Amino acid sequence: MLLSESLLSQRSIKRDPRGFLREEYNRLVSEELDWRIRTLTTNSGPWSVISDRRVLVLCSNNYLNLTNHPLVKKAAIDAIEKYGAGSGSVRAIAGTMSPHVQLEKALADYKRTEASLAYSTGFAANAGLIPQLAGEGDLIISDELNHGSIIDGVRLSRAERAVYKHSDAEDLGRVLNEAEKKNYKHILIATDGVFSMDGDIAPADRIVKQAEEHGAMTYIDDAHGDGVLGESGRGITSHFHIEGRVDVEMGTFSKAFGVVGGYVAGSRDLINYALNKSRTWLLSASHPASVMASCQASLEVVQKEPEHLRKLWNNTRYFKDGLKKLGFNTGSSETPITPVMVGDSSKARRMSEMLFSENVFALPIVYPMVARDKARIRTIMNAGHCSQDLDYALKAFEKVGKSLGII
Repeated sequence: MLLSESLLSQRSIKRDPRGFLREEYNRLVSEELDWRIRTLTTNSGPWSVISDRRVLVLCSNNYLNLTNHPLVKKAAIDAIEKYGAGSGSVRAIAGTMSPHVQLEKALADYKRTEASLAYSTGFAANAGLIPQLAGEGDLIISDELNHGSIIDGVRLSRAERAVYKHSDAEDLGRVLNEAEKKNYKHILIATDGVFSMDGDIAPADRIVKQAEEHGAMTYIDDAHGDGVLGESGRGITSHFHIEGRVDVEMGTFSKAFGVVGGYVAGSRDLINYALNKSRTWLLSASHPASVMASCQASLEVVQKEPEHLRKLWNNTRYFKDGLKKLGFNTGSSETPITPVMVGDSSKARRMSEMLFSENVFALPIVYPMVARDKARIRTIMNAGHCSQDLDYALKAFEKVGKSLGII
């Protein structure tokens, strides 16, 4: 055996290809940064059975409780009977069915854009489209607290990158002015509409104004604004009255609309470009027709039954006021996402466990999803909650908060 082959053989024997998996997991557990999964044995509603305990759910994205709406469920059942359980292919080959086309037309009408395109998830939309909108010789400018899916989409691009201070349009202007000193072909500004960890809203009107002054493209991830902000829940462009001025509106059906799937909406040119260039769309199997039918039914319910949106915001105001009166810090939240700031990750873990023992299900958000000293219990309101539910939750938060010395 040659010397080089002998050394290679020795190195191969000594190398442990899987040991790092357990080591890293054990580190996360020791630092109380691991995810501890609980399983629902009922539907996702205001109250659900989790780990054999009936609990009040305060951490679901099912804002409008449409997951359980009879029209949304019936649409899925009817579509299964007609189209079967799966689509059979990717959209570009043989996986585009009538419900896909019908949903995209309905969504474009709802968002008041020329066209839209459904993706398998919101993450797939960000990871697949952002790298195609900016490449080598371009610049992507990103809010410092953007969602991980935006961050990963940016990382997949060969474009240069810059970051502006969170929701600071003036700092964005500074970055844009610096960018003008270089000869970038395209500039893309990417931001969340509603920031999922803090519940605050991006100043989209001022961001768009800055973009227009510099000829930059705007990309807004409105996952948590869909169904929540603006007229009939049309999202952040409706909220700020900037419809038609945002180049790419990205969103999901998995939150307020209660189903699953991502999308982008904008000009017909954008959609033609995306369906030809975005590999997460081209190479992912399409959703079953039942999912598309449920999504379209959800859009119809949101527009025909405005009481769900009103109830969501009434619950939001009631719960926020209750937490603040008890002395909790809810950060900068402006939406149904209401963080209860704790600080220490271990204490946030304990608070969540103690709330669960009081039959309230609310999970801790810890590093690296937020800064190490910014751990919190993130609560999200649901239109299906009644005032008695919220009073029950507030009593549990008061009891646990006092026990842990948070209030």
